[in-house]
Amino acid sequence: MAKLQRTLRFRTTVAIVVGGVIGSGIFMKPALMAGQLGAPWLLLSIWVVAGLITLFGALSNAEVAAMFPETGGQYIFFQKMYGNAFAFVYGWAAFAVFNTAGNASIAYVFAQYTNYFIALPQCSAATVQAVHVTIPLVGTIYPLNHIGVKLLTIALVLVLTWVNYRSVRQGGAIQRVLTALKSVAIVLLIGGILFSGKGHWHHLQEHLPGAPTGWALVGAYMAALAGAFWAYDGWNNITFVAGEIQQPQRNIPKSLLIGLFFCMVVYALVNLAYLYVLPIHRLALSAFVASDAATVVWGTLGGSIIALMVIFSIISTTNANVLATARVTYAMGTENRWFAWAGKMQPKYHTPGNALITNAVWTVMLILSGSFDMLTDMLIFVSWFFYGMSALGVFILRSKMKDTPRPYRVFGYPFVPLLFVAFVTFFLSATLYTDIMQYRSGQAPIINSFLGILITAVGIPVYFFSKKKGK
Repeated sequence: MAKLQRTLRFRTTVAIVVGGVIGSGIFMKPALMAGQLGAPWLLLSIWVVAGLITLFGALSNAEVAAMFPETGGQYIFFQKMYGNAFAFVYGWAAFAVFNTAGNASIAYVFAQYTNYFIALPQCSAATVQAVHVTIPLVGTIYPLNHIGVKLLTIALVLVLTWVNYRSVRQGGAIQRVLTALKSVAIVLLIGGILFSGKGHWHHLQEHLPGAPTGWALVGAYMAALAGAFWAYDGWNNITFVAGEIQQPQRNIPKSLLIGLFFCMVVYALVNLAYLYVLPIHRLALSAFVASDAATVVWGTLGGSIIALMVIFSIISTTNANVLATARVTYAMGTENRWFAWAGKMQPKYHTPGNALITNAVWTVMLILSGSFDMLTDMLIFVSWFFYGMSALGVFILRSKMKDTPRPYRVFGYPFVPLLFVAFVTFFLSATLYTDIMQYRSGQAPIINSFLGILITAVGIPVYFFSKKKGK
């Protein structure tokens, strides 16, 4: 049987990490997080804390990725750690929730920033309300809400799916070019703003009236962390394409360490630049925070140029996710006969073509069903459960496979993976509690974490049924 070829070099792996992480989050979430926290220094601390926690999880995964450098990433890891059933539920959740919802939410921001230049069509409020779907214990979904943004989002996903369907090399080359453009945009944004002399450092001392304190601050900090985690999400894309990376035992850990450290520095500096020119109350109300900050320094033209560069940045991230996440669906298809169609390699282009098509179809469904915040909140809750289980699996493999060669061992073992698992447990509990309280108070139309749990749980009967059908 033909296999996917190892064509991705170190430079491309770093581009996949950076391109998969730095995208829409840094251009959308700071405004919401500023409103949640109400204090500049707390906002800056969020990006450092979230970056360090993410790095702990990534380094824990890197040990296993170096042991099993195969296409499919965590799907393969979970087979070794917990068996086929758990791996299938992960693969199902990756397909049905966080990989496809991640692609949808990132591409969604591309369409929102396009709205900066072109007014996309909208349905009337009456039409939006008339077409809805109510899910018991979860809430109500309105497919026609922001329909123009959703249709443009769908178009981007389909175009990038077609590109990656035809060539891994072409998709990787596009990723390198778009990552370079993204780097230029970020350098201009940070350097141009911080050295412009048009901001004020006293903005860092300001606070929003009624900023949370005490236990309310703990809840607000957890909610803001969820937004930062979404901005850092995408680092594990590199493990999905492990079977196509040259010298994976060396390049996977190295690209994760370099790529995530770079992202953490960039995120902290970008937020510092925002706060330098935008007081916290203006930042909290900004719909296009990068463009608004650039407008203060360079005027309307500068804001438009940054908005255009943000669009290219988001295309880069969407491409990295489309390229990588289909590999999990592909791996699941090779292991489960019921999903064998998704596990077939495209014979002409040597790409996981059917998996790319399958992911694209479901991504379109999620785009139509949800909003930006719903998609990000749902995917973060589910994905971080599996991140925690992956780090816990490092301890299991150290016991089960003592003699298996480990080209890379996680730095700071056992404390690094243990601290990561402990934090994930606390984070998930706090998120679930917050979601329920917001739904009960009428602040949210659905319980996002419940929706993610519900879709993931569907994978359990699907596994047993598909197993029976396979026999």
